[in-house]
Amino acid sequence: MKNAAKNIDIPLTVIEPSKGWIPVDLKEIWKYRELLYFLTKREIQVRYKQTVLGALWAIIQPVLTMVVFTLFFGRLAKMPSDGIPYPIFVYAGLLPWTYFANALSNSGNSLVGSANLISKVYFPRIIIPGSASLAGLLDFFVAMVVLFVMMAYYDFVPGVEILLFPFLIGLTFLCAVGVGLWFSALNVQYRDIRYVIPFLIQLWMFVSPVIYPVSLVPQNYQWVLALNPMGGVIRAYRASLLGHQPVDWLLLGISTGIIIMIFTIGMYYFRRMEKTFADVI
Repeated sequence: MKNAAKNIDIPLTVIEPSKGWIPVDLKEIWKYRELLYFLTKREIQVRYKQTVLGALWAIIQPVLTMVVFTLFFGRLAKMPSDGIPYPIFVYAGLLPWTYFANALSNSGNSLVGSANLISKVYFPRIIIPGSASLAGLLDFFVAMVVLFVMMAYYDFVPGVEILLFPFLIGLTFLCAVGVGLWFSALNVQYRDIRYVIPFLIQLWMFVSPVIYPVSLVPQNYQWVLALNPMGGVIRAYRASLLGHQPVDWLLLGISTGIIIMIFTIGMYYFRRMEKTFADVI
């Protein structure tokens, strides 16, 4: 019996990193799509578990921020707003920014938060920051309800530019995931990163056209503002939703190129560091 047991072939699975300049196995990610769905669902459930207001927090945060910005920047500082009421101007900018900031924060800390899962079972690690960013889309669409009410109140009707809206959501998602991949991988190696992320987000907001219009910057230097990937995107959000001005395709094109570059390099760096996650996390 002992000799027979020794002759039994035990199945052996060898997991090797995929090759290529951008080693992303889309078939493998599709294979684990149910895990992506489960982690996204879990992220949403954990966020609102044992809360009294539940999904209303998705509305409270941008609405209260809009009120504070309107009082201090709109009324006291007399910040220009491209000729439209400042409350809807700033809320249309806060909508994508709030999603981006929350998605970046959640994805940046996602690997450390899933340390037990990473150290016990194999799956494409990119699913973890990806699910953290996907979960934030629910808050984004819930907060959209307030914008629709404000658009009806201020009598804003979007034009054909609204067709650009899904593309802008995709760009915001790619930007959040791209930067999140960088920080999530770095956070595994250096736990100081979790303190850097909220500080960076705070600074990033003030260099983005959330509380001020792009027109505040001289025309010759507006392209510099678009080097901030969220710069041209936020302006395009306002043009797409409110229809008060045409889309600035130059600024949007520059921001799109920057976002694609950030996502590509972030993906490459993440996959290079992925093989060490289970050992050091």
